[in-house]
Amino acid sequence: MSDVTKRALERSLKRLLRDKPLSKITVTELAKDCGISRMTFYYHFRDIFDLVEWSCQEDASKVLADNKTYGTWQEGFLRILRYVRDDADFVNNVYRSVSRDQVERHLYEVTYKLLRDVVDEEAQGMSVREEDRRFIADLYKYAFVGVVLDWIRDGMRERPEVLTERLAAVMRGNIPRALRALRSDGSPAA
Repeated sequence: MSDVTKRALERSLKRLLRDKPLSKITVTELAKDCGISRMTFYYHFRDIFDLVEWSCQEDASKVLADNKTYGTWQEGFLRILRYVRDDADFVNNVYRSVSRDQVERHLYEVTYKLLRDVVDEEAQGMSVREEDRRFIADLYKYAFVGVVLDWIRDGMRERPEVLTERLAAVMRGNIPRALRALRSDGSPAA
């Protein structure tokens, strides 16, 4: 039952965001729109930003699903972009509000998880230190999120498919090459 209430609150928040910025929405207004009491809201969330964070995490886990391998990362990233575009009112309002850092932090977390799975898959059978695997995933995370943030700021005009293909073209073969260059087993980098 608690997920039902959480989802209802999420729908109410997204509905209210069509008409006003996040900073102007109150818990009272959100609870009223959802048909629950303020106490019920606080039973599930600390504040509206906690609801935003929960919503982002839930949606991201659904969006990525099983697309976290070297062969499927493009589909996972494309789904992230489509989610952002399809939920533009929500994303833009949250991004332009006082919780911009929440959107960025969330994008970094989601993108890191996607890329870290790809790096780990490609590193199988290689002796690559944990810190180097993290470094590679972080490097690409910052590049990917930077592209997404620019895309959001520019009004999401470019189609997600085009943006994903451009990233794939630039990235093709680079993670395996980086892993080979950072091998810690003493073998020469190829």
